[in-house]
Amino acid sequence: MSKHKNIKLTNFAKSAGCAAKLGQADLKDALSQLPKGVDKNLLVGHGSSDDAAVYRLSDKLALVETVDIFPPVVDDPYDYGRIAAANALSDVYAMGAKPISALSFVAWPVEKLGTDVLRDVISGASDICEKAGIVIGGGHSIADDEPKFGLFVNGTVHPNEIKSNDRAKIGDALILTKKIGTGIVTSAAKKGYLNQTEIKEVIASMTTLNDSASRVMCDN
Repeated sequence: MSKHKNIKLTNFAKSAGCAAKLGQADLKDALSQLPKGVDKNLLVGHGSSDDAAVYRLSDKLALVETVDIFPPVVDDPYDYGRIAAANALSDVYAMGAKPISALSFVAWPVEKLGTDVLRDVISGASDICEKAGIVIGGGHSIADDEPKFGLFVNGTVHPNEIKSNDRAKIGDALILTKKIGTGIVTSAAKKGYLNQTEIKEVIASMTTLNDSASRVMCDN
C-alpha cells in the first residue's frame, strides 16, 4: 500500500503509459525526411522498428542502446517506477542482450507532487534495476506539468547473436512473455472502474523482468 494515498498520479497524465506515444503513421512521416546516414557498425537502427539500436564495438561485442519514457500508468509512485524500469529493460532483453547500465529521465511538477513522491518513483526503478544486476548511474531532469519517467538502458550482445524484427520468419513461434490487456485494465483503473487491489495482478505482470524469457529465446 502506497504511503501517498492522496496522490493519484494518473490524474496528471493526459494519456497513460505507452498510449502517450506518437502514432506510427506520424512517426514514420517524421523519420522519412531524415537523411540516411551510413555507418557499417550500426547493426540495428530505426529502419526495422526494433526495440533498441545496436552498435558494433568489435567483432565479438556490440552495444545495445534503448530509451523508454512514459507518463504514469498507475497511481502508486513506487509501482510506476518499477513498471517504467522493467519496460525499458525489456527492450534490451528483446534484442537477446544483457543489460549493463542505466540512466534515468525525469519530468516532474515539483510544486504539485513534491520530491517525496519522485523519490518513491526512483526507488521503484532502482529496485527493478537491482534485480536485473545493474544500477542507475545518473540521469537528467526537467520541470514539467505532466510527470514522466523512464530509463536509458545499455546492454551488450555478440554481433552474431542479435535478435531483431527483420529476422523473424514465417512459421516462427510467437511466445507471449507478459499478460495481454494491461492497457485496458490500467485505463479502467484511471477512470475509477477498478481499485488498487484489483490491478495487483496486472502490476505483477508489468514489473516482471523478461530476463528468463530472453535466455530461453537465445537458447533456441
